[in-house]
Amino acid sequence: MNDDSSGQPRSWLEKLTDLFSDDPQSRQDIKEIVREAAERSIVDGETLSILEGALQISDMQVRDIMIPKSQMVSININDTLKDCLPAIIESAHSRFPVMGDNPDDVQGILLAKDLLPLLLDQNIATFRLRDVIRKKVVVPESKRLHLLLREFRIARNHMAIVVDEFGGVAGLVTIEDVLEQIVGEIEDEHDFDEEETLIKEVEPGITVVKALTPLDDFNEHFDTNIPDDDFDTIGGVVTHKFGRVPECNDLTQIAGWNFRVIHGTSRQINLLEVTRIHETAD
Repeated sequence: MNDDSSGQPRSWLEKLTDLFSDDPQSRQDIKEIVREAAERSIVDGETLSILEGALQISDMQVRDIMIPKSQMVSININDTLKDCLPAIIESAHSRFPVMGDNPDDVQGILLAKDLLPLLLDQNIATFRLRDVIRKKVVVPESKRLHLLLREFRIARNHMAIVVDEFGGVAGLVTIEDVLEQIVGEIEDEHDFDEEETLIKEVEPGITVVKALTPLDDFNEHFDTNIPDDDFDTIGGVVTHKFGRVPECNDLTQIAGWNFRVIHGTSRQINLLEVTRIHETAD
């Protein structure tokens, strides 16, 4: 990949020409080309991350990114409008699985916007969820993400129910979950505001910290002295402590504090819950 038949090193342009004229031998070949392009400032770091993310999703399965069943915000098919509105408002989601009496019985998907016309309806007492829910889309845990993204795009769907090998509900996945593997975290108006603050005490003794918080700012806020020789952010320190990209709810301890991952992707962590060790001890 690096030398031609004469043994002479090949230029980046020659490698790029090969990329478009011949079939690469592997995705690793493509990664090497785009990384060299980044090193030569042909593309910036963000573009490199997006390109690598796009290549990565073909190796990933739905089970790698799905929201597990235990964390799903769902609504029961027999709920009244008064019953389901609190969960809809509190979660601020736009789509909800609607379940039957059986925990594996998904009746359909409710779009929150479909409830808006009911605000003008004088007959709310006659409301039935089954009259407004939309057809569910079901995918297996093993489905490749690039195939799921293609199906989402063609069918214009935004959410799918994930089932295990026995047909039971394993979780759900959204188009945003897939896109975040490519472009990184997608925040909306309901997310922890990056411009407002990076460190936020949500209740006494419990603080939510963005992983990208500069280590100097973290040390100052928590009166810690975590060395900043090798890492610029607290997320880098935590990831290094795990020795891998941690998953949601993974817990570790650093400098007298508990760090629990509360949001992230397969490529990075985004939010941490920080508490003093003695405050969570039995």
